[in-house]
Amino acid sequence: MKAVFIERYGGPEVLQYGDLPDPVAGPGQVVVDIVAASVNAADWKVRRGQYGPTKFPLGLGRDFSGTVAALGEGVADLRLGDAVFGVCESGRDGAYAEKIAVKAAIVAKKPQAMSHVNAAALALTGLTAISAIEETLRLKPGEKILIQGGAGGVASFAIQLARHIGAHVITTASAANNDYVRSLGADEVIDYNARDFTEAVRDCDAVFDTVGGDVAERSFAALKPGGRGAFIASGEPPKPKRDDVISLRPPVARARAPLERIAELFAAGAIRAPEIKLYRLSQAADAHRLSESRHFRGKLVFQMR
Repeated sequence: MKAVFIERYGGPEVLQYGDLPDPVAGPGQVVVDIVAASVNAADWKVRRGQYGPTKFPLGLGRDFSGTVAALGEGVADLRLGDAVFGVCESGRDGAYAEKIAVKAAIVAKKPQAMSHVNAAALALTGLTAISAIEETLRLKPGEKILIQGGAGGVASFAIQLARHIGAHVITTASAANNDYVRSLGADEVIDYNARDFTEAVRDCDAVFDTVGGDVAERSFAALKPGGRGAFIASGEPPKPKRDDVISLRPPVARARAPLERIAELFAAGAIRAPEIKLYRLSQAADAHRLSESRHFRGKLVFQMR
């Protein structure tokens, strides 16, 4: 099969497009013929070596959509030809490929109304946003939430989900993305190039940060006493300099149930796919350069078939 992999850590130039052995379905696994896979910030962090030592060659890519091509022993709830989408097990990437072997229990059937490209774009972003908004922050109707980096893939899902729950949604974005994030459901938009969000917003019940660094550290200023923050841009959530707020890291478990939740929200019209820029798998280096720049909105997706 064709795949993108690395044999050493480094910049986008270390990405190789070539042949790897076809995967085989082990017990409890399925092999999926991948139609589409998305690019996530975690992918270029793996490429850089930020997640520690590993064995090479190393495949990249965490979420995918495609059709079941082989069933491993004991798989009874999926059939050959089923359209499915999912996210790789933690620590086992490899979706930048024409095929992948993955546990059947952590993929879900793709709704017919959802394209493979949209399913790939929504898989990991959806798992992350649902884990943060519904499970970690436990956002309630009428609460006020600040979502940092609203034009990104995870944040764009989170804005829609928070609005669906009935929260008042404030987000940060560049002026060029103002209309986009408002179309997703943001009630207020702070242009981070023109205004300091710590001066523009106060007394939030919750903050969801997708940016990291100094933005994450300063996000506590937007919380009211008793507020809670969820942070995904680094391994550990930042420690607040005040003792009346909570700092949390969403666990983002790989499981079928939250994928089915994504499908349910999509079918209900509560969530739509973000803006998507398509690439061929052989263009992985170009996709990584754009992703790493953070100067884009929505999702970057490889279309294999």
